[in-house]
Amino acid sequence: MSETTDKPKLGARAPLGLKRTVETGKVKQSFSHGRSNTVVVEVKKRRILGRPGEAEAPKPEPTPAPAPAPEARAPQAPPPPKPAPRVADDPLTRRELQEKLLREAEEARLSALEEARRREDRQAQEATEDERRRAEENRRAEEEAKRQAEEEAKRKAEEEARQAAAPEPAAPAVAADEEERRPGHARPKQAHIPAKRPEPARPARGRDEHRRERGKLTVTRALDDGDARARSLAALRRSREKERRAHQQAGPQAKQIRDVVVPEAITVQELANRMAERGADLVKALFKMGVVVTVNQTIDQDTAELLVTEFGHNIKRVSEADVEIGIGGETDAEETLQPRPAVVTIMGHVDHGKTSLLDAIRGADVVSGEAGGITQHIGAYQVNLPDKSKITFLDTPGHEAFTEMRARGANVTDIVVLVVAADDGIRPQTVEAINHTKAAGVPMIVAINKIDRPGANAQKVREELLQHEIVVEDMGGDVQDVQVSALKKTNLDKLLEAIQLQAELLELKANPDRAAEGAVVEAKLDKGRGPLATVLVQRGTLRVGDIFVVGPISGKVRAMIDDKGRQVKEAGPSVPVEVLGLSGVPSAGDVLTVVENEARAREVAAYRQGVLDRKRTTSAPASFDTMFSALKEKQAIEFPLVIKGDVQGSVEAIVNAVNKISNEDIRARVLHAGVGGITESDVVLAKASGAPIIGFNVRANAKAREIAERDGVAMQYYDVIYDLTDAVKAAMAGELGPLMIENVVGRAEVREVFSAGKHGKAAGLLVTEGYIRKALKARIMRDDVIIYNGSIASLRRFKDDVPEVRAGLECGVTFENTTDLKPGDFVETFEVEERERTL
Repeated sequence: MSETTDKPKLGARAPLGLKRTVETGKVKQSFSHGRSNTVVVEVKKRRILGRPGEAEAPKPEPTPAPAPAPEARAPQAPPPPKPAPRVADDPLTRRELQEKLLREAEEARLSALEEARRREDRQAQEATEDERRRAEENRRAEEEAKRQAEEEAKRKAEEEARQAAAPEPAAPAVAADEEERRPGHARPKQAHIPAKRPEPARPARGRDEHRRERGKLTVTRALDDGDARARSLAALRRSREKERRAHQQAGPQAKQIRDVVVPEAITVQELANRMAERGADLVKALFKMGVVVTVNQTIDQDTAELLVTEFGHNIKRVSEADVEIGIGGETDAEETLQPRPAVVTIMGHVDHGKTSLLDAIRGADVVSGEAGGITQHIGAYQVNLPDKSKITFLDTPGHEAFTEMRARGANVTDIVVLVVAADDGIRPQTVEAINHTKAAGVPMIVAINKIDRPGANAQKVREELLQHEIVVEDMGGDVQDVQVSALKKTNLDKLLEAIQLQAELLELKANPDRAAEGAVVEAKLDKGRGPLATVLVQRGTLRVGDIFVVGPISGKVRAMIDDKGRQVKEAGPSVPVEVLGLSGVPSAGDVLTVVENEARAREVAAYRQGVLDRKRTTSAPASFDTMFSALKEKQAIEFPLVIKGDVQGSVEAIVNAVNKISNEDIRARVLHAGVGGITESDVVLAKASGAPIIGFNVRANAKAREIAERDGVAMQYYDVIYDLTDAVKAAMAGELGPLMIENVVGRAEVREVFSAGKHGKAAGLLVTEGYIRKALKARIMRDDVIIYNGSIASLRRFKDDVPEVRAGLECGVTFENTTDLKPGDFVETFEVEERERTL
């Protein structure tokens, strides 16, 4: 008994250890590696078991206790911190006290285990109910999606039946828990297991009450309620999609034949994408055809057609030029056409009075604004007649540099008025105007001008016109002729009547209710307003805000100005206006077309610019002719030029005139030709290439002048094209230098060769032609091959020095720096004449 008392055996309850001192109420716990810990457990356990009013129930047997003990456990006072009784006062023996403590500890452990088990049961039950509820909701949603409205009552009945039968098994457990929570209730006392500690009361929940989800869905929870868990709608949707795909792929699918759009050049991969084929298959097919390419290489349209046909598709050829399809619109219907004013172009030779005649008709002074009284630009004006009808006049330059501009004027005109001076007759530019008019196929009216001058002979002009197949009405033809005087304003009304009569015969009509289309008569770059274009509307109505494309340039009409300087909102057929809003300066003669949007305009302009770039950079195929011409051009000296003009037409005329000056020795190379004033970039370009800058009716700005003076760049200003071309000719001739001309003055035959001094040789000559003079240039020819080119050092006849030997006589000659002389050689003497070069 004493051994048990000293070392009591506690079985497997090692963590509670008995190496504690009862007086302190602590437990010393031993761990591995010699570690230990002392904790107070007596107070905590007694506080858990010692609830107010329940302290007497868990006693195992009635034992006498001292009087102060019940008062110490009164509900109002907490238990003392050291509950272990002293041995001297407590009648229990040490063994009984230890057994009591062991029972209390075991009771607390079992109570905690039971509480944990009940908690897990409740949580599992709640989770099962939540899963069952979710499964029911999923099933209900699926059934509602599949069933019709008439099955709704049946579904509700089944749901109510399931809800009534669902949570029945859990009722006894809940009742037992509530019975156990009742105050004063104690479980039957057992021999070794003390009664469980009662739990605090929990609020009861109804069986059908909605409970929120607790925790995550685990495999255990899902398996506990396997029959109630349903598949989600997303899973059902995926499974149906999978079944549908499997059903579609079950049978052999027919090959889909496509219409493949193939441009002029396309990569293999892009063609495969359009055919919905694999790129590797196309490469393999090309390899079989003998074409080795990769998927990223470009093939032409014909090769692409072979591939498309090979794979069973239909090809649809397209070209880059297709962007222009529909750009001009369709032909107007007859019922939409309305009368329009006539467009009259005045043509003729230089200084025959074209602009003066138009000046007289308009009542304005146009000639005074032109340099030298010569028209440099195309002018477009509209004149109102007394009967309120209108005529549009185009005044084209007359001299030869503006041939292309006159050609453009003839192409946009309805009637041509050929001005011929009565005192001068038919001149070269008059003949060109006649040829342009015939090529354009437009009627002509001859205006015989300057009849007020002495020596004017209108009949002589009519007779000269017969040489060019123009027969006037007075001589039995169908061409009207009017004798006018622009200076005296004579017979101007007759000229206007003739124009009106011709216009009535033509029945000029156009559709004003459509997108505008017109021709650019002139274009220039204004310093303040930017690029400007004088446009003659040919059909439709041009309005402010219209988006258009003209040549390689797109734009939007910002403003329009008529020939009198007034801003207008719209311009109908045969109306000339100045258009603002271009992105660049177009070429005179380009067609302006209104399009539907800016994207289309940019697309067409980009295509046209690409065509121009290819024309400029693509070289012609090599041939003997082009090869020799290229070699000849390389031998010629290049004379670089930078040309700036006020309008596009003048710049083009100057470039053409300068190119005509070129010959086989020197040719002009226009580095840059543009519209507008001379800028710093022009000076920099001229400095880099050593070119002069030619300004036509323009000047350089201050910065450009400063750079030109600093770098020594020559700038020349002109306002008449004749002066410009003469200056360029003189400069190009000066670049070549004076012209050296050889004149052969004598020929002689070598009869004998003699020694002359230690190292020299003398030739005995017989002069056959001309004469031989000392210090003349001479060349020696052997078998018609020149072997020496130099000069005569000495000339002797019978041991006497003579200045000259003529034909038929013999002489002795020594040459400078040569001893290669043989009998039978021929000597040719010549003089070099220096002349001033002209082009």
